[in-house]
Amino acid sequence: MNKKIIFAVAMIFMFAAVLSAQQITRFAVVDTAVVYQTYFRESAAVRNYESMKAEFQTEIVRLTDELKALQVKKIEAQKENDDAKVQRLEGEITKKASYLTEYTRAKNIKLDDMKKRLESSDDFYELMYNTIARIAESDGYSMVLSLQQADAVLWYSTSVDITEKVINEISAQR
Repeated sequence: MNKKIIFAVAMIFMFAAVLSAQQITRFAVVDTAVVYQTYFRESAAVRNYESMKAEFQTEIVRLTDELKALQVKKIEAQKENDDAKVQRLEGEITKKASYLTEYTRAKNIKLDDMKKRLESSDDFYELMYNTIARIAESDGYSMVLSLQQADAVLWYSTSVDITEKVINEISAQR
């Protein structure tokens, strides 16, 4: 009987040792797009981008209004049968329309360039990845998956989503 008890106790200890030796893999997910949007929404670079975008839009509206006013004048000149004035206004309309098209194209290129620089900020990505690593290590996660890789994450529990924690830590570092 003693041998059976000793054997059972030994088996229990061996089973416990095997279980404790196994490390449980913990996963977390983070929505890097949300982190990015939150971080840059409050940055000076984004405010500068939005300000410039609004300024360009205001200028485009002003130029468009000038074109509309010239077109109204042209219609009035046509009603008055003033061919010389119609010709002069058509020239102005063509010139202003061409300028508006070129202005819009050039400003859109400039805004796109600014946006690309914002989106590819190495400083931000280094900060984000260092923050994720720090959170993962302190909370015991073995792996953190990005929700941007949609084909890699089929389902996750919101309890493993550390997006808000990453945002809060990055905001605290500002």
